[in-house]
Amino acid sequence: MMDVQRLMRLRRTQQLRDLCDEIEFTTSHLIQPLFAVDGLQGSVPITGLTGNSRMDVESTIRQVGADLEAGVRHFILFPVPATKGKKKFDHSFTSGVISSLRKEYGSAFTLWVDTCLCSYTEHGHCCVFGDGNAIDLPATLEELSRSAVAFAAAGADGISPSDMMDGRVAAIRQALDESGFGMTPVMSYSTKFASNFYGPFREAAASAPQFGDRKAYQIDPRNRTDAIQASVRCALEGADLLMVKPGMTSIDLIQPIRERTDRAVGAYQVSGEYAGLALLAEKGLTDFDRALLETWYVFRRAGAQFIITYGARRAASIGIKVQR
Repeated sequence: MMDVQRLMRLRRTQQLRDLCDEIEFTTSHLIQPLFAVDGLQGSVPITGLTGNSRMDVESTIRQVGADLEAGVRHFILFPVPATKGKKKFDHSFTSGVISSLRKEYGSAFTLWVDTCLCSYTEHGHCCVFGDGNAIDLPATLEELSRSAVAFAAAGADGISPSDMMDGRVAAIRQALDESGFGMTPVMSYSTKFASNFYGPFREAAASAPQFGDRKAYQIDPRNRTDAIQASVRCALEGADLLMVKPGMTSIDLIQPIRERTDRAVGAYQVSGEYAGLALLAEKGLTDFDRALLETWYVFRRAGAQFIITYGARRAASIGIKVQR
């Protein structure tokens, strides 16, 4: 039987307990994205994302080591496989990255894995299509569930579905429970808008749609009711942690979602938001680190339990306490 609210999942390790600490603000409340790219040699800086690169496996391992020294405790992995498909997908590259990181650093960090199909599909959408480019929801949920189980089996600490398909949290939770991963938490992209602030990310993850857009499954930025209900649905389906994305343009939703769901709610400071600060700094119009720190304080003030940010590896150097 699926256990939709197993509170012990977020008590399981010291890193998870620190992530959910409601009193302090430390490096343990920040999650650093990683882009591991199949077939790449070395690393290539990502346009606009100061301090972030697309990396091969060896570079990813070295970067995580440096980040651990800098106080980072949580990472979210965005795998970019070389082989794309339409209906069935090969998870060997992603599983290999996960297991390599786990072998190198053991339990010194918490690894969340973005669970979506956009980097796996030929068309760049977050789903499997049926006839006439209609979303085949059962096939999509099956593939997302297969992904989640494969990542957990490889050593992922948590699963982070970002696709915004109806029912995907319930499907993933059931698949994890039935495969012996009942203690693997789900951090859902529960309120994710069809936003204009994802540009640098789509370059980094090679995930831009090859036709159309994602407005048929991501949330219209004009709709507050839909945005809150999406997170309520994910909570009811068994998500352990919820998230708003983009963070700054969703800041009014964090507290209402928390009140409606009794779940911890985080914010994703997306690539366009982060790159905007970098561009201002490049033009001499702001101090990048001070501006970055200010945005984090605002997220926390608004009630964000955790923050996914491309600047997590800078946190200790700009004044955020390191959680040892």
